[in-house]
Amino acid sequence: MTECCFLAIDLAKNVFQLHGAAADGSVVFRRRLMRDQLPEFVAKLPPCVIAMEACASAHHWAREFRRFGHDVRLISPQFVRTFVKGSKNDGNDAEAICEAMQRPNMRFVPVKTIEQQDVQGLHRVRSRLVSERTALVCQIRGLLAERGIVFAKALTRVRREVPVIAQDLNNPLTPILRTMLAELMDELSALDVRIKGFDRRIDAVFQSNEACQRIARIEGVDTKTAKAFVAAIGDPHEFKNGRHFAAWLGLVPRQRSSGDRKLLMGITKRGDKYLRTLLVHGAQAVLRTAPKKNDAKHAWALEVASRRGAPKAIVAIANKMARVIWVLLAKKEVYRPAV
Repeated sequence: MTECCFLAIDLAKNVFQLHGAAADGSVVFRRRLMRDQLPEFVAKLPPCVIAMEACASAHHWAREFRRFGHDVRLISPQFVRTFVKGSKNDGNDAEAICEAMQRPNMRFVPVKTIEQQDVQGLHRVRSRLVSERTALVCQIRGLLAERGIVFAKALTRVRREVPVIAQDLNNPLTPILRTMLAELMDELSALDVRIKGFDRRIDAVFQSNEACQRIARIEGVDTKTAKAFVAAIGDPHEFKNGRHFAAWLGLVPRQRSSGDRKLLMGITKRGDKYLRTLLVHGAQAVLRTAPKKNDAKHAWALEVASRRGAPKAIVAIANKMARVIWVLLAKKEVYRPAV
């Protein structure tokens, strides 16, 4: 049988579709395996290039297959979709992955280590808890608004105002609602405690990582943002330059151009939404404090805001922050603030 040079695997929970191809792209085999059969089958193959879509469990399998001596590559699903022929099924999906992996200009997703995924897990769980807290606060404000009681959206205002409102017997709140508010505030306090616990764990990881400490010197980048980027990127040399890294984060304009007509639209919003959100929040802080600064960077931010508006200025600042982060990680330089 012709030797398999390329192996594409369509991942699933229990049933995996394999598509093997020779060096010239011809099909060597198509096979369907159960979960317990996959490691043994791949271990017996001679070293080859294995590709999978970057989806759930992909990094786990990538680490396993590398132990067997294979070259493993992960591809974003959006780049595989173009190569699907005919109806969508596991066989066509695996064949499309095999076609995509052989393209000379294909972009691959870096394989993450267990340590990187641990840190990303901390950020993801914390982000979920923060979302739950926001939803809880909105529910409390909604319940009180139905009784004609309205106050500012700030979280600190909720912590301060709601206990006072619940104890005020002169307002139109019923005993049922007062009891409900007390329980909701207990739930809010419990979420605060859990979020602070995750903050401490993330800060502990930050203190032990020199790269994180270098990134955190950038204006608008705090300890959580720094650690999230180090955990997500892994090897910065996977990106050609800072602009390539900013494009990976979705902080560059979408294009709809043809011939001499060039149309730039909103940002692509590709890549990791959480990382992009952290940068945008940091850029908002930079722009908010820019009037108090007198260096070239903040003067540029104010000039962009006055010329293009605050939203576009925030995206431009976030783009610049992404490029600086890449330089600090790829070239291991120390951040030098603008003068």
